[in-house]
Amino acid sequence: MHPTIARMQEVVAKGDESLIQELLAEDVRFSPPTYFSTWTGRAPVTAVLGHVGQVFSGFRYRRIMGLDRDWALEFQCKVGDLDAIGVDLITLNADGLIQEFEVVMRPYKTIGALRDEMMARVTQDPRFLAFKDALG
Repeated sequence: MHPTIARMQEVVAKGDESLIQELLAEDVRFSPPTYFSTWTGRAPVTAVLGHVGQVFSGFRYRRIMGLDRDWALEFQCKVGDLDAIGVDLITLNADGLIQEFEVVMRPYKTIGALRDEMMARVTQDPRFLAFKDALG
């Protein structure tokens, strides 16, 4: 297993932004399961993943599949009292850092709860206003 993927297993559920940040490429692109848009850049993606790590509970990876730069990490967790299953689709760059990070999840009801919780958090986090301003 690639060392970055092994480290992902340790840090993702902790919600510790400093641990997550070290795994991300400077120009990482993150596609969340809650809407069809992409976050680009280490700082905003780190902030989003830090919040997600605090919203998810009981997070654990169930299966990990991949080779070289392309990986699929199946997980289970809870959002409040709702169960979820998902997959982190990850592509590493030549330096072994996460370049592309897409999350797919089910069921729909849990994704809605995740979206609501994340919106409540990011609207209270002043960094997101700066990220939005930087995007134009």
